[in-house]
Amino acid sequence: MSSRILYLATADARGHLMRAQLLVHALREAGAQVEVLTTSEQGQRFLQPFGIEAELLSPHYAVQFDSEQNMLRKATNRNVAHYLFRPSRMLRDILRLGRRLRSADLVINDSFHPALLYMGMLPGWRRKVVHVYGASLKVALLNNFDGMWPRQFGRLFGWIVGRQIGAARACIEHDFAYEVDDANAPALYRLPTPVALASTLPAAADGAAVYLNPHFSEPSLAAALSAGLTDAGLAAHLVGEGYAGRSGWLAVDPLWASRAAQAQLLVSAPGMAALSIAQVYRRPIILVLSDQPEQASNAARAAQLQLLHRVVTWRGDAADFRRQVAQAAMQLSAVAAPEPTGAPGRACAQARIDAWVSRLLSL
Repeated sequence: MSSRILYLATADARGHLMRAQLLVHALREAGAQVEVLTTSEQGQRFLQPFGIEAELLSPHYAVQFDSEQNMLRKATNRNVAHYLFRPSRMLRDILRLGRRLRSADLVINDSFHPALLYMGMLPGWRRKVVHVYGASLKVALLNNFDGMWPRQFGRLFGWIVGRQIGAARACIEHDFAYEVDDANAPALYRLPTPVALASTLPAAADGAAVYLNPHFSEPSLAAALSAGLTDAGLAAHLVGEGYAGRSGWLAVDPLWASRAAQAQLLVSAPGMAALSIAQVYRRPIILVLSDQPEQASNAARAAQLQLLHRVVTWRGDAADFRRQVAQAAMQLSAVAAPEPTGAPGRACAQARIDAWVSRLLSL
């Protein structure tokens, strides 16, 4: 009898959804029956070009950002409070998920959806729930509670969430630089972030493969970024939902990972997915840094591990940002050109996906 898996991927950004579509296809190829839930209509639309039809759980839980991908902490905490304490929101989702759990062997919570955090600590449900999260995201989540007021409430809330995470059937913590390793502690497994298998594209490789998640929508940032790459003499493949309809930009590109694997350099915010592609396919990367705690931690880790990169920061000054991008692109372009097809990274990418499928099916 095949495994029946329910996969809930939050749609705050697109890393959760990219990971979901990779693993859902791989699990289905391994014989599992997998149904997908997400948390916004935009997330549903994002998954469709990847061949995934997802059901909408509810759109009420979401981290809040401005148009420059700076996290809005007060707005986020207010949104989370409304979700937790209004009966028409989390309670309704719990009742709905409870019905779905009856027929599921495993429920994947990617990442930290409050309804499944709560369900993952209760008898009957907890044995089916697996939490999937980036190592930096867990740190950012718990640190966010430390900054809440009153401080005692924040600490209590952080302690509760920490207990919820640890009470579930298992946790899979991932990082762009983790190695595939089966010798992990019981109920806590560490795996490298999964990466798409790059295919060889017939068109000439782009100088820069750019991906900005949908929280980036400031027009002057996009214009300065494009101009900076042009100043460095690089053609660019530009992808970002926040710039859909803007000349030269695509909202979604299912082949972006393949383009990235063959590009001279990458440009993205320092999310786990982008850093993993840079790591696996050995591409230098320009990191667009904003006030987003998880990604700031990722950028620091990239520096610690000496991943070939440069950091640029948008401060509202288009001319300054353009100079930052051009300088970073010229510096990275001066480094010895990477292998042009990205083929050596395919075996590593496949090993990462295989490790995830093996671990999830073993649970």
